[in-house]
Amino acid sequence: MRMTAEDRDRVTAAVTAAEAGTDGEIVTVVARASDAYHDVALHWTLLVMLLVVALLATFPVAIERVHLLVDPWAPVVSIRATLTIALFLVAITFLACRGIFAWRPLRLALTPGATKSRRVRARALAIFRAAAEKRTIGSTGVLLYLSLDERRAEIIADAAIHDRVPDATWGAAMAALVGPLREEHPADGMAAAVGQIGLVLGEHFPRTPGDINELPDRLIIL
Repeated sequence: MRMTAEDRDRVTAAVTAAEAGTDGEIVTVVARASDAYHDVALHWTLLVMLLVVALLATFPVAIERVHLLVDPWAPVVSIRATLTIALFLVAITFLACRGIFAWRPLRLALTPGATKSRRVRARALAIFRAAAEKRTIGSTGVLLYLSLDERRAEIIADAAIHDRVPDATWGAAMAALVGPLREEHPADGMAAAVGQIGLVLGEHFPRTPGDINELPDRLIIL
């Protein structure tokens, strides 16, 4: 999935329309991914390395066969030779796994869903604190954050909104986002979610005379 210039304009227009009926401010951010997940690749590499050691312990004849290729005339495999062969095989396994797990889609596929959710949430919170939190007069900012590779989104509201609006209220906005996202149309989902967020903000924070646009409406793509 990717976001085009037209997609950006569509989401920006949705934000402008949603804010027309409320004092609230909506910030939209789309990121390709929330983390590189290199630590996940390392964990899988260690697991495979331990598996190799376990297989060598279970089937020691494999070490004998490797040793025969190196020194076919040796009567027995010494402890030194056994450890050297095991170390060599583990090192080869590490290098192979490092190359295999360098492929980003594989790292994502092997990352547990709960880990993805935590990383997306953490990234969304960091962006919210930098871009929206307490940046409006009435603390009425809302962040809609979408992480494309993980196919996960977060809605985080500023203090004044959080005090009045339960988290469950954002369910309609998340539902509006998820459907188009599954069909590879993230911009449509973002625009629909923004519309739902605008309805919630309009109910609790209707537009008042003199309200100004305190945060940019444009979609931010990281």
